[in-house]
Amino acid sequence: MYFILLVDDEPEILTACHLILSNAGYEVRCASHGLEALECIEQHVPDLIITDWTMPVMDGAELCRRIRARPELAHVPLLIHTATSISVQPEHGHCACLRKPAPVDLFLATVGQLCEGIWPPPSPPQTGAS
Repeated sequence: MYFILLVDDEPEILTACHLILSNAGYEVRCASHGLEALECIEQHVPDLIITDWTMPVMDGAELCRRIRARPELAHVPLLIHTATSISVQPEHGHCACLRKPAPVDLFLATVGQLCEGIWPPPSPPQTGAS
């Protein structure tokens, strides 16, 4: 079973995502901002971190920077789940980004791929004239 740390300042989002992930068989812990997430990571390193981008106390960008600055956490994939329009930038340190509200099937497929280390997803085979 994979352990996921879910970080969001909106209690409704935390509750909904926790329910979705738990029902899919994941072990989930929640934090309401980046600083709380770092405290959770000290207790148990997750297999995946899903974080909002815009939060009080410590936002997703700073959380990603701090995680990537720690060599022992470099292997942990980061999924940004936000209503803010951002792009996947190497300097941000995250692996993928989903816009809220993401369809449940896309959300779970992305989580599964990141937990399994399959990211980015394989490209579809090229078809056409040779």
